[in-house]
Amino acid sequence: MSTQEQLVRVGERLFARHGLDGVSLRQIGAEAGNANNSAVQYHFGSKDQLVRAIYEYRLPRLHARRALLIEEAPADDLRGWIECQARAILEQSELEDSHYAGFLAVVHHYGRSDVFEPIPEPYAGNSRAYFNRLRSLLTQLPESLRSPRVSRAMSLIVHTAADRERARAAGAPVLPFALELESLVDGLVGFLSAPASARSLAALEGVSATGLSWPLGV
Repeated sequence: MSTQEQLVRVGERLFARHGLDGVSLRQIGAEAGNANNSAVQYHFGSKDQLVRAIYEYRLPRLHARRALLIEEAPADDLRGWIECQARAILEQSELEDSHYAGFLAVVHHYGRSDVFEPIPEPYAGNSRAYFNRLRSLLTQLPESLRSPRVSRAMSLIVHTAADRERARAAGAPVLPFALELESLVDGLVGFLSAPASARSLAALEGVSATGLSWPLGV
């Protein structure tokens, strides 16, 4: 494993546990076994650039796995398309060396949407195609409400996976994987397929769609 990869993995774990402000670059270097106090600056330049590198590190596996699942999902099956994302993220969180879901949850908590902008190609194109298809299945919703709904659903997937990572790290019990996945997808199908109420539609009047949703990230 290269020094850069080691720093990324250690940074992912420490940021997931202690937050972006709770860990110094020196701590990350020391935890990675690097005697050089400036190792992170040397390889990445800054904490922001390290955070970006951590974000991008897991993208190849996640996107490849989701792409395989998409190939098996019926084109008009909302549940199947939700499961593609949920299964890919939850499977990632089951890996012994992964703290990625916890890291993403921390990034969400700090409001660092800039970390996800721009998503590098070809992952950006893959994500656009996936989320455009998912939004197209929400025909019961006005267009301006589809992205916020999807964004909340994706956030719940990440936070569910992060909770599992933290529980296992603490030696706490977790639901069996299949039960966690199916229960999560059940809930998301209900959430995404629910129609907009008259009160929601009234509240939407005059509201700009800009800024209604969190960047989807992965």
